[in-house]
Amino acid sequence: MTQDMLLDNEEPAKSKETFLEKFCVLAKNATGAALLDVLKQVLEAPNVFVFGELLVEPNVAELKDGPDAKYYNTLNLFAYGTYKEYRSKAGDYIELSPAMQKKLQHLTIVSLAIKTKSIPYALLQQELEIDNVRHLEDIIIEAIYADIIHGKLFQNTRILEVEYAQGRDIPPGNTGKIVETLQAWVNSCDGVSSCIENQIKYANAEKSKRLFNKDRVEQDLINLKKMLKSQASDSDESMQIDTHGPSGSGVLSLADLRKKPSKMKAQRNAGVVGLKFSK
Repeated sequence: MTQDMLLDNEEPAKSKETFLEKFCVLAKNATGAALLDVLKQVLEAPNVFVFGELLVEPNVAELKDGPDAKYYNTLNLFAYGTYKEYRSKAGDYIELSPAMQKKLQHLTIVSLAIKTKSIPYALLQQELEIDNVRHLEDIIIEAIYADIIHGKLFQNTRILEVEYAQGRDIPPGNTGKIVETLQAWVNSCDGVSSCIENQIKYANAEKSKRLFNKDRVEQDLINLKKMLKSQASDSDESMQIDTHGPSGSGVLSLADLRKKPSKMKAQRNAGVVGLKFSK
C-alpha cells in the first residue's frame, strides 16, 4: 500500500538573513579564539544556511592562509559543498560535531533538490552515506521542518518529490553562468511573448473577418427580402381587377356584371308584352 507524506511548515520561519547578520557583527569584532568560537556557533546554528556574507568579512578571510585555515575551509564547505565532499577530504576541515554533520547533510539535500525535483532514496543514501531508510527519512523531515525544502516522500517508490528548495550561496566565478542562464530564460520568455502576441493578432484578424462576413450576409438577406417583397407587390397589381371603372367605358365593372342578368330579363319581358296575337 502506498504511503505518501506531504511535508511542509505551517508557519514561515523567521528571516534566516537576520540570524546571519548577528554572527557577522560578532565576527567583525572578534579575533583569535573568539573568532573561531563564533564560526563554530554559526556552523551549528539551526537557522543559518547561507554563509557568503560571513566569508567575506576581513577577519574571516584572513584565516584562509593562516594556521586556522581549516576553519575557513569548513565555513567554505558549508557555503558551497556537500557532505560527500567532507567525507572524501575530512583532513581539510575541522572535526564536525553531530549537529554540524546533520546540518551539512541538510544542505546536501538542498543542493540535490536544486538540480532535480525528483530525488531517489538511493541517491540520497549515497550522498549522505546513510544505510537505514528510516534514518534517511528522519533527516529529510528535519530539513523540511527547517524550511529549506518542501516536498513529498513516496515510500513505495522511495522517491523524494521536491516542491521548493532554498537557494545556496553562489560560488565565486559562477556569477557569469548564472547571468547566462537568466539571459537565456529572458530570451525564451521574449520568444513566447512574441508568439502569443502573433496569435492574438491572428485571432483578432479572424474575428474581424468573421464579423465582416456576418454583416455582409445579413445585409444580403435584408436586400433579398426587400426584392422578393417588391416582386410580390408588382405581381399582385398586374393581376388585380378594376372594380371602379365606368359602365360606358367598354370595361365591365363588377357592378355591371351583377346588374346585367336582371336587365336582360327585363328586356325580354318588355318584348313579350309588346306582341299581340289575333285569332
